Amino acid sequence: MTQEYPAVLTVAGSDSSGGAGIQADLKTFTVHGCYGASVVTALTAQNTVGVQAVHAVPPDFVKQQMRSVLDDVNVRAIKTGMLFDTENTKAVAQMLKGYFDTKGRIPLICDPVCVSTSGHVLLQPEAVDTVIDELFPLSDLITPNRAEAELLLRQRKLPFQITSLEDSINAARRLRTLGPEAVLLKGGHFPVSLTDIANLSSEDTHVIQDNLPDENSHILRIHSRNEQENVDSIVVDVLCASDGRVTLFTRTRLESTSTHGTGCTLSAALACQLARGTPLTEAVRLAGAYTHTGIETASPIGSGFGPLNHIHSITPRLIAPRTKTNPYPLTSSLIKSTTGIWREYVQHEFVVLLGKGTLPKENFLHFIKQDYLYLKYYARAYALLAAKSHAYPSILAATEVVFSIIRESSMHMGYCAEWGITEDELNSTPESPALTAYGAFLIDTGMQGDHTRLSVALAACLLGYGEIGLWLKEEARAPNSWVRWDDNPYLKWMEDYSGDDYQKAVKVGLETLESHAAVDTPSPVRFAEWRDAWERCTRLEKGFWDMAMRLE
Repeated sequence: MTQEYPAVLTVAGSDSSGGAGIQADLKTFTVHGCYGASVVTALTAQNTVGVQAVHAVPPDFVKQQMRSVLDDVNVRAIKTGMLFDTENTKAVAQMLKGYFDTKGRIPLICDPVCVSTSGHVLLQPEAVDTVIDELFPLSDLITPNRAEAELLLRQRKLPFQITSLEDSINAARRLRTLGPEAVLLKGGHFPVSLTDIANLSSEDTHVIQDNLPDENSHILRIHSRNEQENVDSIVVDVLCASDGRVTLFTRTRLESTSTHGTGCTLSAALACQLARGTPLTEAVRLAGAYTHTGIETASPIGSGFGPLNHIHSITPRLIAPRTKTNPYPLTSSLIKSTTGIWREYVQHEFVVLLGKGTLPKENFLHFIKQDYLYLKYYARAYALLAAKSHAYPSILAATEVVFSIIRESSMHMGYCAEWGITEDELNSTPESPALTAYGAFLIDTGMQGDHTRLSVALAACLLGYGEIGLWLKEEARAPNSWVRWDDNPYLKWMEDYSGDDYQKAVKVGLETLESHAAVDTPSPVRFAEWRDAWERCTRLEKGFWDMAMRLE
């Protein structure tokens, strides 16, 4: 079997309902581009409601299955799941030791399956010591959940209750002393918040945020709250590596009953990644993301805890599907693809000085006059977007933004009137080169015919200013904040862009952009054009701030 299609072996029980065990493993192997082989340790009669019966496979036959596979197939990784009793556990460990001694070590993932979700015993109590003594020393990684971790530690007279993130980290470290190279302690069993993560202060703890909004993504986090109740509640998996370093993998908590076979699926995905030579930390991240999306995109099956969607990754996607925990996948992708320039735009010197209240008056007035002229380009571009729309909701959404822009232009006139600048002076102000370049790009994009590309180009301004408003507002709430809020001469500007009216326009813009992308699936070439339009407009926005600072 080639590296492009590596063989992976699962040694586990059979699930007659197809959601867990070797059935889940083989589906996972296939969608990861691996060849799946299996050794059955036990037959179960089960469904989404529970396990009704278990029939153990004789240990000699378990060994014969392993011998048949390992003597013939060049297996690149192995995972173990339900082993059921001491005899089968000893048989599996004996075969693995012999194989490793003869042909060398390959990655071994041990999922210490002990009890089903419904409470049915899947590993006899007397077999727990055998798993620890004989399998853990052979394992590159073990993947217990909280209940399994507490059971394993209790078995070795290290009783430990896991009720917090700190407990999970300490438990993972204790579990590693039982023999495995590394431990992945699965989370989701108690509430964890972003504040809990921020309060961690350990030099050997690294945090990987997989599907959570990054810095300068306040608009995604705030507006996602309308889509889900627990946007600030997260799940944390804890990896304790062979060198003792701890990595936390954080994801949005999902409220779902499609969780049958989650542990089997995760360990199977890990085996596939390690079979391909993926480093452990990245393997955990990828396997976790695959499993998370499988839960999120699952359709209900059965009347209990149904299986996740194992085949969600079969169809290649340039843009992830919209889900409750990721309602704005295109926008999230665009921001992440331009992290550097997006930060320079949102946290520009102009914005920082404005937040501090120390921005020179002449810079602000120069910006306001140019921005007033820019809004004419912006409104015309949105009018083009309405003209290119073929459905009433899209026409309405673009038109509502035009009205929002007109209200914003009145706000600009109000600013300027406070500073002694008349409407005639505003309209007679010459355009700066930065303004002309930006306005011309928007109109040119609007005339080229790609509806969604124009939506993406327009979004850089709409979403960027919304992000700036929310960023300044959140920073102002921090203790000893650098943002001067109440007596800031530019308070109205900050209130306008962080306020409800503008944020409603941001919400409409997000929905418009994402709905267009959902029905207008792009080719790789068109998607590259969308990203280019986003990046160019983000750079033009930064250039607009540069122009204001230089009084060009």
